[in-house]
Amino acid sequence: MEREGIIMSSMLPSDKNNHKPQLPEPFKDLFKLMNDFFTDKPMRGFLQSIDDFFKSPFPVGTGFQVDTVETGSEYIISAELPGVQKEQIQLNISGNYLTISVENKELETEENDLTHVYRRKYVRQQASRTIALPHDINENLVKASYRNGLLQIRIPQEKGKIIDIEE
Repeated sequence: MEREGIIMSSMLPSDKNNHKPQLPEPFKDLFKLMNDFFTDKPMRGFLQSIDDFFKSPFPVGTGFQVDTVETGSEYIISAELPGVQKEQIQLNISGNYLTISVENKELETEENDLTHVYRRKYVRQQASRTIALPHDINENLVKASYRNGLLQIRIPQEKGKIIDIEE
């Protein structure tokens, strides 16, 4: 296409030896800036922390999988907690609510004698789920076990007192 003596082309400038289109200088600078942004220390540290977050076997976020089954005589509550130690689990009963809490506390230290950089980071992760049952829970009758990443809680169903109605 020719316009007022100037020849215009829709093709990008190309390297005559390579025959690959090259980016115009403003785009090359933009891509270099974006590349520098994601590889510089502050952003790289942020991206690394996101990677570490998703590598963690600890259940975080909205919670963990909990299933409740009602048999005729008891409620069986199961929670899948892979990678969690028994000491990290806490059960709390209040009225007709059972709360399962899992907490992980770790102290991470990194030492580099060459650069004299020492870093100490205290990591605390917590997740919990609360299950409501239709009646108050007698904590003396609750039994809980934890094996191979599966927490199982058995809560007996208590029958209320039946009252006869007089005429």
